[in-house]
Amino acid sequence: QVQLVESGGGLVQAGGSLRLSCAASGRTFSSYTMAWFRQAPGKEREFVATISWRGDSTYGADSVKGRFTISRDNAKNTLYLQINTLKPEDTAVYYCAATRSLIGVTPPAYNYWGQGTQVTVSS
Repeated sequence: QVQLVESGGGLVQAGGSLRLSCAASGRTFSSYTMAWFRQAPGKEREFVATISWRGDSTYGADSVKGRFTISRDNAKNTLYLQINTLKPEDTAVYYCAATRSLIGVTPPAYNYWGQGTQVTVSS
């Protein structure tokens, strides 16, 4: 089992950048496929990006390609999401998630979730 805690969210102006972090407990972080999802008010949870357990394979949603970068540091048990050129439509609660399965792009593919961190982008 793994416990996840996100941080790094905040209020930023459009065009700005943020780096989200997800700290994982336990000694098996490196065995999990990790992902970021986001959920805007009134909308369903949306896939953002995922990364393999070794960090050698990543995949991102079309809406964030070129602006968002997912990475991980298994030595620090931490997952990251670098967000550049923020847009007002990026406003959402961002969640990290973990699974022992292969890369997936839907919420049911992930077993463990953090509590989320709010990102608000002003125009």
